[in-house]
Amino acid sequence: MTRIISGFAGSLPLAVPKSGTRPTSDRVREAIFSALDARDIIRGARVLDLYAGSGSLGLEAASRGARIVTLVENSYGAAQMCRKNTDAVLKAAPKKDAPSIRVSAQAVQSFLAATGDGFELVFLDPPYELSDVELGHNLLALTPLLDPDALVVVERSSRSPEPSWGPGLASERRKDYGDTTVWYAAPVLAGS
Repeated sequence: MTRIISGFAGSLPLAVPKSGTRPTSDRVREAIFSALDARDIIRGARVLDLYAGSGSLGLEAASRGARIVTLVENSYGAAQMCRKNTDAVLKAAPKKDAPSIRVSAQAVQSFLAATGDGFELVFLDPPYELSDVELGHNLLALTPLLDPDALVVVERSSRSPEPSWGPGLASERRKDYGDTTVWYAAPVLAGS
């Protein structure tokens, strides 16, 4: 069972599509959010969850104090699950301090080309079969939307090579959890 781990919606179960997604395990999510909490990057952040699936990463961030969360999911069924899970999280939110959460049911590359929003924390948890080339295109399109102190968290199969970050991003660290590798990257400041 997938659930929110901590924050105002802690222990809330999340609906997960029966097929077509690979939810991030609780163990990996706990490790990711422990690292993010240590950096104090979540509270008040504008968060983008690409290839959202059930929305577990973005909704976890919302539960822990993110101000604005956007879930992007192309699969109709998974986008419906994101909406259902968003409703449950918002129902648990404190009335005076509820986050803004929206679900965008479209392809990641289309969303990135059309949005003018800026983001401080971005999760990319694409299907493992997504090509490295397509992931590279996503990262290139994402880079101009990042705040200077933003963080990008990419989840891939441990058998996948390091993502092609492009000229605007640099890898900060890599953590392996069995078959899953989590990469952390940040924008490269001009002149660095």
